[in-house]
Amino acid sequence: EVQLVESGGGLVQPGGSLRLSCVASGFTFRNYDMSWVRQAPGKGPEWVSAIDSRGSSTFYADSVKGRFTISRDNTKNTLYLQMNSLKPEDTAVYYCGPRSRPITEFGSWGQGTQVTVSS
Repeated sequence: EVQLVESGGGLVQPGGSLRLSCVASGFTFRNYDMSWVRQAPGKGPEWVSAIDSRGSSTFYADSVKGRFTISRDNTKNTLYLQMNSLKPEDTAVYYCGPRSRPITEFGSWGQGTQVTVSS
């Protein structure tokens, strides 16, 4: 059974930083490209970032490019998202999942982690 446990969210002031983690189990993590997806209140899911299975290629939505950094540690079955220069519009629940899956399925394997950016 696929399980993804996201953590690291919280309340942060604009301009602050957070580092999200996603621990994977139930599948061979190192074989999968992975993504982060977020969902703000009252809005649909939004793709944020992706990384290939070896961690050698990364991809970002324009809205986070230059502020967020995705990475992974395949020895720990863990995906990360370093978020800097946070803005109120980054407020959302953040989910991780296999990049090949539709973003509407993100949230099916874990509870997500809430990020709130507010002064």
